[in-house]
Amino acid sequence: MSLIKKTVAFVFSLYGFLVFLAVMFLLLPLFIIAFLQKPLKGGNNVIRLAGIWADVFFFMTGIRSSIIYESAHDPGREYIFVSNHISYIDIPMMVKVIRRQHYRVLGKAEMAKVPVFGSIYRRGAVIVNRENAEARKKSVEKLIKFINKKISVFICPEGTFNMTHKPLKFFYDGAFRIAIETQKPIKPILFLDTYARLNYKSIFSLNPGISRAVFLSETITEGLTIDDLPFLKEKIFLQMEEALIHYKAGWIREE
Repeated sequence: MSLIKKTVAFVFSLYGFLVFLAVMFLLLPLFIIAFLQKPLKGGNNVIRLAGIWADVFFFMTGIRSSIIYESAHDPGREYIFVSNHISYIDIPMMVKVIRRQHYRVLGKAEMAKVPVFGSIYRRGAVIVNRENAEARKKSVEKLIKFINKKISVFICPEGTFNMTHKPLKFFYDGAFRIAIETQKPIKPILFLDTYARLNYKSIFSLNPGISRAVFLSETITEGLTIDDLPFLKEKIFLQMEEALIHYKAGWIREE
């Protein structure tokens, strides 16, 4: 990349970062009101406000979201949402495309440590330390409690960024265990362009353009037992992998 392109990318990314912060602080009084509400209602309102935050951020940075529904989606139903994880703006994209629906996110413990933002993040997410097996177990138990209160959950089964050039990296069991224990359907969502809009390699790679989300067909889990977990995990992995290849996700490279 030439020096001029690098400079433009840096300046635009800095602008985007300032927009992100400005919108957060403008909405902060509303977030504080949500913090003072009962945890369930407050958490739902935090998710709604995060959607507004994403709307403004995407508009101000020229990122145009587009949703492809491969099958009908019912926002009045509880789902175990799973998605690929490839960029820092996967979460803003998530809150932008999942609307009119209550849900909680399984989130990284590191993000909760960020000043101000971390407080907002904790209210709309169930925090997990993926390095600790006991912590992962407790996080799964918390998410199951939300499902039992008719609130969907959103999990990136890859856990961390997919830094390979394969469609996906390996999946953790958590999302599939929750789906089986609660007998709720799994609904995969693909983020096809977040890698192109903001590469995980640098926070100074933000650029305008299209950002597509694909809602794949759901998988019913009624009647499945914990013995079916490996089968279920492989089925969803292959479904998402084939779709990422079909839509020509930009990070995929030939071996």
